[in-house]
Formats: sequence, C-alpha cells, structure tokens
Amino acid sequence: MGGRRDRQQTRGRRPGGAAALFLDVTGLLLVLAVILCYVPLTLPRLAGLQIFEVVSGSMEPAIPTGSIVYVEETEPSQAQEGDVIAFYSATGSGAVITHRVVQNRVVSGELVTKGDANEKEDVTPVSYEYYLGKVVFTLPGPPGLFAAVLTLPGRITAAALVVLAAALHGAAVRMRRD
Repeated sequence: MGGRRDRQQTRGRRPGGAAALFLDVTGLLLVLAVILCYVPLTLPRLAGLQIFEVVSGSMEPAIPTGSIVYVEETEPSQAQEGDVIAFYSATGSGAVITHRVVQNRVVSGELVTKGDANEKEDVTPVSYEYYLGKVVFTLPGPPGLFAAVLTLPGRITAAALVVLAAALHGAAVRMRRD
C-alpha cells in the first residue's frame, strides 16, 4: 500500500545523508590539520634544511615570534650585509639565534649581527664556528605550536587525531550501508 509512496519520499536521498557527510568531512579536516602541522617540519629536512622556531621578538616584524625559519647551510664567508642568518649563542647554552648580518669581517672570521627590533648591534660578533647558515624561508605560526607537535605528547595527539578520523569515516560508511 504505502510502498510506492515510501519509495518516492526516499528517492534521491542517500542512506546516512547529512550525518555521514558530516562525519567524513570532519575526519578529512582532522587528517588535513595533522598534515599541515607535520609537512612543514619534515619535508624541508629531506632537502637538507635545518628548521628552528623563533622564540623571541628580536626580528619582528620581519619574522614574528612563533615563526619557523628554514636554514640552508652556507659558508659564513659568503654571508652578506642584510642576510638573515642562524647561529649558536656564544654563551654555550645551545640556543639558536636568528639575526640580520650588519657586517661580515672575513679576515677575523666573524659576523656583526643585529635583531631588526633591537636598537643596537649585538654586543659580541658571531664567530664563524657558531654560524649555522642563511635563513631561506620563514613560516609564521602561533608561538609554541611547531615545537609542541614534535614532542611525544604532540605526536601521540596527532596519532589519536588520525585514529579518530578513521573511526569517523568508518561510522560514515556504516551509516550509508544502513
């Protein structure tokens, strides 16, 4: 009796409909978020670039705090005035500093540097032995984000998001079958 009417009402609708689509899109967005966090931190390394997060405002506005800098290993003697470089702090702390070259003293093997936001040049010139390379690209980001995704909790969170995305997709498939 109501068979023809029921078929007409459901014709054109997919099983699971909007809810299944929502689950699939949400899962896809989760996977894309994980990819967007990890690709900038992995692919450049394959090209030989070193990656560092900027933790101070000394290079603002050119390089905001939280940005990632990609550093290409070059000869310090080739650094030119205006180049942005990365180097180890002379304090022995292992901290990496990103500043602009003001002068390259090739004869003495040192670079005079200055942060763009600083009024004066750095007190101590950078010895060539502390030089890491030239900044070739920067990627702005919220402070701490890129460092956080590389920690164990960050990696566990990323894996959990991928598992959640797979579960959402599985639920969407089941909804469409029913």
